[in-house]
Amino acid sequence: MTGKTKRNIIIAALVVAIGLAAYVATGSAQAPVTFKDIGYSTVDDTQAEVDYQVTKSPRATAKCAIKALDSKFAVVGWKVVEIAANEPQDDPDGGRTTVQRTTLRTESPSVSGVVDNCWIVDSGK
Repeated sequence: MTGKTKRNIIIAALVVAIGLAAYVATGSAQAPVTFKDIGYSTVDDTQAEVDYQVTKSPRATAKCAIKALDSKFAVVGWKVVEIAANEPQDDPDGGRTTVQRTTLRTESPSVSGVVDNCWIVDSGK
C-alpha cells in the first residue's frame, strides 16, 4: 500500500466514525417520553392528586412513577401508572401530549406531588 492509499483509508474511517458519533448523539438526544408537572392538590390526610402532562409517540405505551412528599421531602405515597397508546389526533402536536391526573393514597399528609420518572414499555411499532 502506498502512503496516499493509507491516508485515504484513514480519512474514510474518520468520516465514518464522525458520522456514527453524530447519529448516536442526535438519536439519544430525542427522548422517547417526556413529562411535566402541572399541579398538585391534597384531597385529605390520606390522598393526594397530581396533574401532569406526558409527551410520547401516540401509539406508544408509557409508565410513569408518581410520588407524594411530606414537608421533610420523604415519600409518603407512590404509584406507577400506565399511559395507554392512543390514535394520532388533529391537534398541533398530533396527539403526542396528554394531560393526566393521578390520585395517590398517602400514609401521612403530603405537601407536594410530582412525577418521578416516565419510560416507554411498548413502542407501538
